[in-house]
Amino acid sequence: MIKQLCLAGAAVAMLSSTAAAAEYYIVQEKATKKCKVVDARPTETTWVQVGPLAFKTRDEADKQVAVVCKEKR
Repeated sequence: MIKQLCLAGAAVAMLSSTAAAAEYYIVQEKATKKCKVVDARPTETTWVQVGPLAFKTRDEADKQVAVVCKEKR
């Protein structure tokens, strides 16, 4: 019983730490220069990461889009 509780507690801790470690990135489409915020590093060749390496919250990334992206709106 104690072993099962320990395993369950470890699983919950691991899942919650993964969610807390979410990162957001600013990416720019090569052809159109349009920018957007994503929650995974770009893997497509049509998008390139711009700006700082990563943001801890989506709100921080959204605020920095206008600063690091020279997109015309």
